[in-house]
Amino acid sequence: MQIHITIGATTMTATLDDNPTARDFAALLPVSLTLRDFGAAEKVSGALSRPLSEQGAPATAAGAVGDIAYYAPWRNIAFYRGPGPNAAGVIRIARITSGIEALEQQGQVQVTVSLAN
Repeated sequence: MQIHITIGATTMTATLDDNPTARDFAALLPVSLTLRDFGAAEKVSGALSRPLSEQGAPATAAGAVGDIAYYAPWRNIAFYRGPGPNAAGVIRIARITSGIEALEQQGQVQVTVSLAN
């Protein structure tokens, strides 16, 4: 399943993973999020309106460049523009397939995540 992540006039495209967490995230779409820088590797959202499924999730994982992950302890979404550390509660939900350079903006950005038509 394809999703679009719109930042201003730029749209990134990503492919959702086939796992319970990604399917649960898809059920929330469309959603608007404010992303902020979290270290050099990530832009992260605030907490989602509800927790997502953690069924079948790995005990730990590390985000790679282009990954979109749910961080269960904070109930937020992380967009990786660099490699992230291995951490408990990181669950990959999607992979950015185009437009990742839009994440290079410094500071807060507003994004809208929606299902592709």
